[in-house]
Amino acid sequence: MDHEFVGIDWGTSSFRLWVMDRTGAVVAEQCGPHGMGSLRPQDYAPLLERTLSDLGLPATAPVVIAGMAGAAQGWCEAPYRDISEAGRDPASGAVRMDGPRPVWILPGLKQSSPANVMRGEETQISGFLALRPGHNGVLCLPGTHSKWVRLQDGAISNFQTAMTGEVFALIANKSVLRFSVSTEGTDMAAFDAGVRQALDEPRGIAMRLFSLRAEGLLGDLNPVSAGSRLSGMLIGTEIAAVAASLDDIPVGLIGAAGLTALYRRALALTGHEGQCHDAGALTRAGLRAAFRALDRSCAA
Repeated sequence: MDHEFVGIDWGTSSFRLWVMDRTGAVVAEQCGPHGMGSLRPQDYAPLLERTLSDLGLPATAPVVIAGMAGAAQGWCEAPYRDISEAGRDPASGAVRMDGPRPVWILPGLKQSSPANVMRGEETQISGFLALRPGHNGVLCLPGTHSKWVRLQDGAISNFQTAMTGEVFALIANKSVLRFSVSTEGTDMAAFDAGVRQALDEPRGIAMRLFSLRAEGLLGDLNPVSAGSRLSGMLIGTEIAAVAASLDDIPVGLIGAAGLTALYRRALALTGHEGQCHDAGALTRAGLRAAFRALDRSCAA
C-alpha cells in the first residue's frame, strides 16, 4: 500500500485511523470502539499493531496520534504545551514512544490565565491554520465541551470552554426534565425560540428550564419540541456570553455536521455568520502538518 504515514484521532470512547499518502489523500481508514475509557496503557501498542497489520502496513510505517491517548490516563502522557507554541510548530512537545515503529503522541494545549486546557481540538485548529496561514478571527468547536478560540496572525491568542454539551446531556438524561424532553429529532422553530429566550435574558435561563416540564404537563409541548428548545436555550446562553467579542469575520465552526449547523443557525439570530468546516478533514490536515514537522526534525 502506498503510504507516507498513519494519523490517528484517539478519543475517550473510540479511535479513527487514516493511512495517508504523500499528497495527503486517504488510501485506507479504520475505526473502532476502543478509546481511553476502555483501554489500559499496555493495551494501546498491541491494538495499534494488530490494526496496522490487518491493513497490510509494514513495521516501519510512522504513526502520529492526537487526542486522549496522550492524557494522563491514556497510553502515555504528552504534557500540555502553552498556547504560545501553537500555530508555530504543530509538533512541538510530541512524545516519541519506545519501540521499533516510529510513533509520536501529540500534546494538548494549556492556557495559564484564565486556566484552561484542550486535548484533541488543537489538532483540528492546526489543520485549519495549515490551510489558512496567518488567519485572524474566531473558531468555535462545538461538542461536549465547546471551545471558543481567538486566532491572531495565525496563532492562538486565547480560548474559552463552555460545558454546554455536557450540561445538555445531564439535564436531558439525569434531571427531572428527562421525563419531558427527547433528544431524538429537532424542531427548528422550538430551537429558535430557545435561542431567542437565552439571547433576550441570558441571566434568567435557570428560571426558564422548569417551564419545559410544566408546559408538557399542563399544555401541549411535546418532548421533541421541549428537547429542541432546551438545546436552543443552552446554545443561546453560550453564544450570548461571547457575542460581544465577535467581529465581522465569519466564525469558523468545526465539529459534527448536525451540531455545527445548529450553532450556525443560532449565530445568525445574533447577526453573525458561521462557516462550517469538515472536522475530519481538518484533523487529517493537522496530523499531516505535525508529521511533516516531525519528519523535518528527524532529518535535520
